[in-house]
Amino acid sequence: MRKHFSAFLEKVVTENDDIVFITGDLGYNALENLVDKMGDRFINAGVAEQNMVGMAAGMASQGYRVICYSIAPFVVYRCLEQIRNDVCFHNMPVYIVGNGGGYGYGIMGSSHHAIEDIGTLSALPNMRCYIPAFIEDMNACLGEMFARRGPAYFRLGLGKNMPADMSLTTYGAATGQNNNAALTIIAQSPVANNLVAALQQPGVSAKTDVFIINKMPLAELPDDITASIKKTGKVLTIEEHVAIGGLGSAVSLLVNEAGVPVSKFKSLHAEGYPGGLYGNQSYHQQESGLDEQNITRVINTYF
Repeated sequence: MRKHFSAFLEKVVTENDDIVFITGDLGYNALENLVDKMGDRFINAGVAEQNMVGMAAGMASQGYRVICYSIAPFVVYRCLEQIRNDVCFHNMPVYIVGNGGGYGYGIMGSSHHAIEDIGTLSALPNMRCYIPAFIEDMNACLGEMFARRGPAYFRLGLGKNMPADMSLTTYGAATGQNNNAALTIIAQSPVANNLVAALQQPGVSAKTDVFIINKMPLAELPDDITASIKKTGKVLTIEEHVAIGGLGSAVSLLVNEAGVPVSKFKSLHAEGYPGGLYGNQSYHQQESGLDEQNITRVINTYF
């Protein structure tokens, strides 16, 4: 997804001279095209992420739209005070781009993982978090982000192309409404690709409605998701993020506020490090039950 991100930006920065790109000494073998196109508007701030965000807020106050790029935990957790005080409180068009969200950096361990990032940032004033699952909704998210001109967090992961049976929506992607559905599945981030694989098992897709949410905070449930939950009465949420402050907790709150009856609600989410070991992204997904096999198993418990 990073190379598609870079290609999208190349077009945008060529057409708009008010965009500045600041990197925290990262992006090699992926962003060279932006260096060539942007010239002095491409800045390497070095390993100084807090200073990078402060610089970005200052430039944004003078009319620029500024991208701050680094590994997700570095640009989120190290810079939280600057993001909150300099960017969000002043409603500045600074776009925090975190590469490798969730367990994306695998074996490099917890210091390189971002599994609390969405809950942390989506609680800040004026902030909107974008968490695309597929290349197609990544482009839609980027277009909205640049047009909105407000604080944003963009979480990059290993996304694939959107399945042919899904279509883009204002909130992400969805399958068509299925009158025979007995389960409403709501997912977020590229871990949705494990769900897509699980849905290929015989008979599974015929019994489900699937919705992919790519923006947080989730202020309200989209009408088609509400209609699906009223029909099925059963909900499964899937996210590569801790339960607190994530998709599952947001959906649960909104369902309860709307008074929609639900007989069964299950959240699959990042469980941290239950085994006390580090591995690749697939290893951590499996430990948290976010792998294709466990998603298939959990879905089948609803039928």
